Amino acid sequence: MKPVRVGICGLGTVGGGTFNVLTRNADDIARRASRPIIVEQVGTRRDNPQCETAGVKVTRDVFEVARNPDVDVLVELIGGYDVARELVMTAIDNDKHVVTANKALIAVHGNEIFQAAHEKGVIVAFEAAVAGGIPVIKSLREGLGANRIQWLAGIINGTGNYILTHMRDEGRAFDDVLAEAQALGYAEADPTFDVEGIDAAHKLTILASIAFGVPLQFDKAYTEGISRVTADDVEQADQLGYIIKHLGISKRTEKGLELRVHPTLIPKERLLASVHGVKNAIAVMGDAVGPTLYYGAGAGAEPTASAVVADLLDVARDITTEHHYRVPYLAFSGIDEADGSLPILPMEDIVTAYYLRLLAVDRPGVLARVATILSEQGISIEAIIQKEATEGELVPIILMTHRTREQHMNEVIRQLESLADIAGPVTRIRVEALDENE
Repeated sequence: MKPVRVGICGLGTVGGGTFNVLTRNADDIARRASRPIIVEQVGTRRDNPQCETAGVKVTRDVFEVARNPDVDVLVELIGGYDVARELVMTAIDNDKHVVTANKALIAVHGNEIFQAAHEKGVIVAFEAAVAGGIPVIKSLREGLGANRIQWLAGIINGTGNYILTHMRDEGRAFDDVLAEAQALGYAEADPTFDVEGIDAAHKLTILASIAFGVPLQFDKAYTEGISRVTADDVEQADQLGYIIKHLGISKRTEKGLELRVHPTLIPKERLLASVHGVKNAIAVMGDAVGPTLYYGAGAGAEPTASAVVADLLDVARDITTEHHYRVPYLAFSGIDEADGSLPILPMEDIVTAYYLRLLAVDRPGVLARVATILSEQGISIEAIIQKEATEGELVPIILMTHRTREQHMNEVIRQLESLADIAGPVTRIRVEALDENE
């Protein structure tokens, strides 16, 4: 059959890995696709010494690739928002299929991109945009197609998971482990996207859209990072039978859809609790299949390239199929950006349990006042621990609550922090059972 000719834009870590996998495994890939997949052109600002590009057209202008009539599929691996969006839209306008690993692009501009692709009848594939080499998008979109998804929860940023793992295993502070992660190349020089949850929120937005059949709505995702989690919190969670993970969580409720990223206490016996280091994992609960777990390398040159090439295989198989018979981009047909049938809930309406840590002056009546404030908001205490007094006669108090609305907890924290006998801000970490019976 006629070869599929690919133009790769970006020859960095993932682009280089994709080029090498395509060339190294060309024979097996051709057998799987029933046709050769050939790198026709590469657009890159600088050469990658790990890639042997002799015999391949190389340009410094990625838009030349998007306009090249000999290119069937543009592989966008340059990252970022604006230039990547323009590049992809140019490729679509030139009737090219697109494969991308760019989660930020899909989460923010995906609705527009998919609409343009639909009008042109071309494919946009993005398996590598979430969880690197783990085929979770294909699993959600196709493998679990019979299910009404109840919830999903994932460790979808390896940097954050690496930091929390080493804080727990070695009792180290956040800043110390972050510096190590940067030295090892797991964290960027500016780690904001990773440690403050933005990267995870991009990925969660995509997963939730595919799982629940709603438009991409990154601007409505609640995002909270791990920079305020202390070694004391990690140790105390361990003693209480929990592990702190930076989770992306999306749940279907009677009132709408939860879409949130934040540090979370989960029971030690949950499978997600055993995911350590830079690995990713996503748990999905379907009404027919029950709980499933998808685990593996969430980043890296060839793990991510594995997902990029898998998308190229799908494109090669479907390239001659009429557009309306292909699997929809986001799994469901007819997703309307204005559809409000399953609205994204504001964080104030989320119901969950809480871990609270506060420093109180060591005097009679303080603990009773704390309990009263919780009671006035209708919040029950599951457990309370008063630690030994620190220097300055301040006593650390640990509280575990039953489930309550975030709005009520916000008021509790406001009142606690206004008390003269409470020093500094109150630490709040949400608690999720991730019960398989939910």
